[in-house]
Amino acid sequence: MQSIIRLENITKSYFMGSQAIPVLKGITLDIFKNEYVALMGPSGSGKSTLMNILGCLDTPTGGKYILNGQDVSKMPDDSLADVRNGEIGFVFQQFNLLPRLTAAENVALPLIYAGIPKKERMERAMEALRKVGLADRSHHKSNEMSGGQIQRVAIARALVNNPSLLLADEPTGNLDSKTSVEVMEIFGQIQAAGNTVVLVTHEEDIAEYAKRVVRLRDGVIETDKLNAHKEAVV
Repeated sequence: MQSIIRLENITKSYFMGSQAIPVLKGITLDIFKNEYVALMGPSGSGKSTLMNILGCLDTPTGGKYILNGQDVSKMPDDSLADVRNGEIGFVFQQFNLLPRLTAAENVALPLIYAGIPKKERMERAMEALRKVGLADRSHHKSNEMSGGQIQRVAIARALVNNPSLLLADEPTGNLDSKTSVEVMEIFGQIQAAGNTVVLVTHEEDIAEYAKRVVRLRDGVIETDKLNAHKEAVV
C-alpha cells in the first residue's frame, strides 16, 4: 500500500523562555492512500499539534514527515505554503466562509491563489459543489444557508484543488446531531470516491464513521485500531 503520510519519531516542543515544554514525544505513524482515519485524545493529548503538523501549518521539533513522497519536515515557510495549497484541503469547526461572497465564490477562493483563470475557477467550484449536493445553492451567501449547508460549502472549498489529503478539525463541532450525520455521510462519500480523509474529533460517535482510530495521550500514540463499525461509513 502507498503511504500518503509517514511520520518517523515526530517530536514537538514549545519554549517558555529557555524551558522546553514537550507536546509530542515521538509519533511514528503511517496513513495510506484512501484511508479514513480519526485522531482522538483528551485535551492536552497533542492531537491539535499533530493536526497542525500534518497540515503543514507547523513544523516538528524533531523527526521526519513525508507527505506524498516529499520530506516536508524541514521545508521553509514559503515551500510549506505551496504544499498546503496543492496537497491539502482543510475543513474547520469554524466554517471560515467570507459572508459577502456566494457559495461558488467561496469555493473558488483557493483557485485564485493558484492562478487559475476565472472561467475554469467557476467550473471547478460548481463541480465541487455538486460533489456535496449543493449545486443549486451556488449563488446563495452564507446568511441564506443553514449551518449544515455552510459546512458543506466549506468541504467543497477543501476539495476544489483536488488535494491528496483532506484534513477535518472538529468539523461537526458547531452542528446539531442530525446535521452532523449528514456532514459525516458526505465525508464517507468523499473517502469512497478515492480521497484520503483525516478527522480530528473528541466525539466518539463521530469517530465511529472513520475506518481507523488513532488515540493520543500525553503526546504519544496510545492505541491505533481499525474501527469495529467500519460499515458505518458505507
